[in-house]
Amino acid sequence: MSLLLNQNAQLRSAVRRDSQAPVFRLSNIHSSAKLSRSVSARAPIVTKAALKTAEGLQVAHGGKLMNLMAPANQHQELIKSCNKTIECSHRNACDVELLSIGAFSPYQGFMDQENYELVVKDMRTKCGLLFGLPIVLDTDREDVVPGDKVLLTYQGQNIAVVDISSKWVPDKPLECLKCYGTSSLEHPAVQMVAMERGKYYLGGKVTGLELPQRIFPCATPAEVRATLPSNQDVLAFQCRNPIHRAHYELFIRALDAPNVKEGAVCLVHPTCGPTQDDDIPGVVRYRTYEVLKSETNNPRLRWAYLPYSMHMAGPREAIQHMIIRKNYGCTHFIIGRDMAGCKSTITGKDFYGAYDAQDLANKHAAELNMQTVPSLNIVYTEQKGYVTADVAKKEGLTTLSLSGTKFRQMLRGGADIPTWFAFKSVVSVLREQAQKQ
Repeated sequence: MSLLLNQNAQLRSAVRRDSQAPVFRLSNIHSSAKLSRSVSARAPIVTKAALKTAEGLQVAHGGKLMNLMAPANQHQELIKSCNKTIECSHRNACDVELLSIGAFSPYQGFMDQENYELVVKDMRTKCGLLFGLPIVLDTDREDVVPGDKVLLTYQGQNIAVVDISSKWVPDKPLECLKCYGTSSLEHPAVQMVAMERGKYYLGGKVTGLELPQRIFPCATPAEVRATLPSNQDVLAFQCRNPIHRAHYELFIRALDAPNVKEGAVCLVHPTCGPTQDDDIPGVVRYRTYEVLKSETNNPRLRWAYLPYSMHMAGPREAIQHMIIRKNYGCTHFIIGRDMAGCKSTITGKDFYGAYDAQDLANKHAAELNMQTVPSLNIVYTEQKGYVTADVAKKEGLTTLSLSGTKFRQMLRGGADIPTWFAFKSVVSVLREQAQKQ
């Protein structure tokens, strides 16, 4: 604990006292996002003193990259020591994996009640460390109590052992209101907390046994760090949908942002765990990324996949993503309008303002030893291809657009998709999936 306190003090001392970062204010939960403020008004936050590892890479959150995986020769003894077994949900399995490999560093297990309540309330653990969302294990089991050693299983695998130290009935409406800005079931994550999660939350230290077997390989933070250049900027691009031309233009242009050094690389790091019910399945998304990686063959890009369960928590999820990408070695975070946002399942209105996530990310960027790179508003024009929207407007260029609904109709109907909108390789994968459906 003293190590975390010391490291946290160092990180917080790096925050610029004269920072003019906008203060986060959550919009009315059923008000539409207003794009009244320009991207240029959101200057990226630049950290004064960058902390580095001995290898010249970004320091992990809290100062140390964790690895909770037990050596293979200890597995049988650990399994025999367990007196209870819990089968993990898909979301639980993602969290177990991220804890085990250090993506949630410096945490070494599921949060206990005290830390859970502090993070829910103020995004701070007991030692003052920033976390956007709590990391919890849920259950309906009455017989599991503190002091138990629980074997966590997932689809026939023994994935971890948890030493239960805390069990409580959470205040779920308060958790949702604080973390998601609403306790309404119109929010997909509120539905998840209320309807999927069990009655109790469990806290305790995790010891990893096996990583969940997935069709898509998910590199660990240590493995990703081994591919990164020393003493160089590393941008993170987070997404949960297939990457089309406009997305590609966003992260390629971000490499030339004013606060990014020459020679920087970008980690394209899609989440492939559970998301919203109407999202494209993770396996299909993975296939689109793999064919795009081959088609573009860009040496300035690194590709990896994240077994993360999306909450669609807007601003607070942006902080969680920044912390995770910091643990993977990233120094910069590309953040767009309405990042990790969602709409009411009834009215279709946005839960968050268009710039709420950017504002909160800017507010905490220096403390996280990271810099933000706001996404540009990119449009396609007949005359000059992709340009920023302000350039298109200033020069009177003719813009072209294609809605998501129209794109899906064209996929199902076999119509030609314009190459300015989507990559041929990605279209091929998505068309195959659409025809199966």
